[in-house]
Amino acid sequence: MKKQLITILGCLTFLSVTAQKVSAPAPYGALPTEAQLHWQETEQYVLVHFTPTTFQNKEWGYGDADPKIFNPKKFDANQIVNAAKAGGFKGVIFVAKHHDGFCLWPTKTTAYNISASPFRDGKGDMVKEFEVAVRKAGLKFGLYCSPWDRNNEDYGKPEYVEKYRNQLRELYTNYGKLFITWFDGANGGDGYYGGKRENRNIDRATYYDWDKTWAISKELQPEAVIFSDNGEVRWVGNERGFADETSWATFTPEPIAGKTVAVPGETNYEKAQGGTRNGKYWKPAECDVPLRDGWFYHADQDDKVKSVSELFEIYCKSVGRGACMDIGLAPDTDGLLHENDVKALKDFGDFLKQTFSNNMAKSAVVTASEIRGDNQIFYGTKNLTDNDRYSYWATSDEVKKASVILEWDKEQTFNIIRLRENIKLGQRIEKVEIDAFFNGKWKKISETTSIGANRLVRLPNYISTLKLRIRIVESPVSIALSDIGVFKEPEQLAVPKIKRSKDGMVSIATESAVHQIHYTTDGTEPTSKSPVYEAPFSFLNSGEIKAKSFGADMKSSQTAIQSFNVSKKDWKIVAVTFENPEKGISLNAIDENAETVWSTNDNSLAIAFPQAITIDMNQEITIASLSYLPRKNATGGIVKNYEWQVSSDNQNWTTVAGGEFANIKSNPVEQNVTLKTATKAKYIKFIGKSSVDGNYISVAELGVKTVK
Repeated sequence: MKKQLITILGCLTFLSVTAQKVSAPAPYGALPTEAQLHWQETEQYVLVHFTPTTFQNKEWGYGDADPKIFNPKKFDANQIVNAAKAGGFKGVIFVAKHHDGFCLWPTKTTAYNISASPFRDGKGDMVKEFEVAVRKAGLKFGLYCSPWDRNNEDYGKPEYVEKYRNQLRELYTNYGKLFITWFDGANGGDGYYGGKRENRNIDRATYYDWDKTWAISKELQPEAVIFSDNGEVRWVGNERGFADETSWATFTPEPIAGKTVAVPGETNYEKAQGGTRNGKYWKPAECDVPLRDGWFYHADQDDKVKSVSELFEIYCKSVGRGACMDIGLAPDTDGLLHENDVKALKDFGDFLKQTFSNNMAKSAVVTASEIRGDNQIFYGTKNLTDNDRYSYWATSDEVKKASVILEWDKEQTFNIIRLRENIKLGQRIEKVEIDAFFNGKWKKISETTSIGANRLVRLPNYISTLKLRIRIVESPVSIALSDIGVFKEPEQLAVPKIKRSKDGMVSIATESAVHQIHYTTDGTEPTSKSPVYEAPFSFLNSGEIKAKSFGADMKSSQTAIQSFNVSKKDWKIVAVTFENPEKGISLNAIDENAETVWSTNDNSLAIAFPQAITIDMNQEITIASLSYLPRKNATGGIVKNYEWQVSSDNQNWTTVAGGEFANIKSNPVEQNVTLKTATKAKYIKFIGKSSVDGNYISVAELGVKTVK
C-alpha cells in the first residue's frame, strides 16, 4: 500500500514538474477586460422600449406627450422578463429614458417623469419593478438612458449635460449591479424642448464630454461594460442583427466621413460591422434588432413578429460570429408583451435547447496533430469538450498550423460545428477548414474565419460521418482553441415565401420540396383543410395572406404572413419633381418590387426640398393607411420628414398625414401611416421634406390599404 502511494505521489510530482516546464502561450494583440469577458459569456439579451411613445403609436416620441397618457393598467414586469428568459436570453436592458425625455423612475432631475403619470397613482417606479423582476428570474440587468432629450428645455446647453449626468448617477446608484450601461448615437434634431418646438443640433463628439460622462459608469458600475459607438462594446453598424462573416473583436475606431480623427461618441459604422484585424482595442460587437419591425409597439405589427427560423439566423450571424445578440421587446399599451411575441420567444428558446442539448463532440475520441509540450493536462484535447471556455488545447509556439480529429464508433448526423478560442489570450486564429470522412476519403465541407469567443459553422445540409477534422490553416501565433461542439438543429419544414406581381397575381413557393402548401386570404391560420396552393392567383385588395408548408405526415412549418397593399395593377405616375432614368424611373415606386428604386438624385443639380411624386390610382377608394418602403441597398435619399396629400381631381389637395420617419436610417423597414379618419381619394401625393442624407429622395415602394 505504501509503495502504491509513493508511486502515485511520484507520478503527480512528475506531472506537476512537467507542467511547470511548459509555459502558457503568450497573449496576442488586444485583450478583453474582466467585464468584457462576462459580457461575451452572456451572448444574448433583450432591450425593452416602453414610454408614452407606445401610447402615441410612434417609433420616436417628440417630447410633447402628456404624462397622463402613460397608464399601462395591466403592466407586469415579470411577464416580460419571464418571456425573455423562456427565449434563452440571459439579460434585460430596460430603457429608463428614451429620446422623448420621459423618465420611468421618480427622478429629481426633471418633472417630466413617471410621477406625473397615473401609473401606480403617481407613485410608480418602473425601473425598480423591472430590476426586481430581472433579479427574481436570475438574469442580468442593464440600463439605457438616452443622451438626447426632446423634452428638456436646456438640451443643447451645458446645464442639460449636468442634468443628464445626475440621471445616470441616480440610475447607477439605486438599482443594483448592472452588466451593461447602454448609450446610442441619436443626438440632436427636432424636439419639443420645453415648448419651443425647434431644431437643436449639438456636436455629439464634444457636447457630452464623453470621457467624464462614461467615468460615472466606471465609478458607480465598475463591472459593467459600456455600449456605445466607441465604447467597450461597439454597435455592429446595422439593425438587422448581423455581424460580418469575418468579424473581429478587436477594433481601431476610424473617423466618419469629413472628420480627420475618430473621437468618443463617433465611429465609422461601415468598418464597425467586421471590426479590425489586429485592432488597437478589444471592442466586440453587439448586434441589435427588434423582435418586430419597430422598437416600440404598433398594433399593425402583431403579425410581423420574427419567426424561429429568422431568430436563429440572427443568432448564428451574431452570437455565432463572436458578438452578442440584443433583441428589442415592445410591451403594448396594457404593459404586456403581445401573445405572438411571447410565443415567438418561447419557440425560439425551445429550439435553442433542442439544438444545443446534445454535443456529439463529447462522445468522440479527439486527437490532435500536436500538443504544446506534449502536456495533456493543461493543453490536451480533453479541454475541448469540458464546457470551460478558458481551458484549451494549445500548440507549441512554432506550430501555427494544426488539426484536430473527432472520431465516433458509429455515424453521427449534424449540421452545426461550434469553435471557440480562449480569448483571454486574444483572438488568434484567422482561418479554419473543416473536413468530413466519406467513403474512405476526407472531403472539405466548410471553412470559416475569425473564431474568437464563438464561431458557429452552419452547414447548408445535414451530413453523416464517422470522422470530422478541424484544420487550423492560418494563424499568426500558436493555437489556443477552447471548445469544439457538434450539433444537429431540429428539422423544420421550409417556410413558404409569398410574392405578388404588379398585375396582382400571388405566387407561393418554398426553397426546398414539400408535400403541400396551404394558404388563406382572410387572416385565419392555415390548416390542412385550407386551400392548397397550385398556381398563382389574383389578389387585388389589401390584406394578409398566410401560408404553411405541410409534409406527407401533415406536420406543418411555421406560418408565413405577407401583408399586401391595394394592388397597383392600374396605377399611373402623374407627376414627379425630377426623374433621372439612370438613377431609377418613377414606375419603380409602384412596381411591387422592393429591389427597384425611384430617385430624384442627379449629381449636376441641386433640387430644393420638398420633392414629390403623384399617383393616379385609377379609381376612388377609401384609404385607411399609406405606406412608404425605403430603399434597402443604400441610405441615399431615404425620406426623414414626410407629408401625404390626397385628391379626387388632381387639383384640390388635402394633407392627411405628416411627420418624421424616426430611426429610418438604421432600421429601413416599411413605414405605415394610419390615418386618423379614413378618407376617399383617387390621387395620392407623397412629399419628401427632408432625407437622412443627400439633397434628394428615393422610394422603393408606395402603397395604400383600405378599411377592413
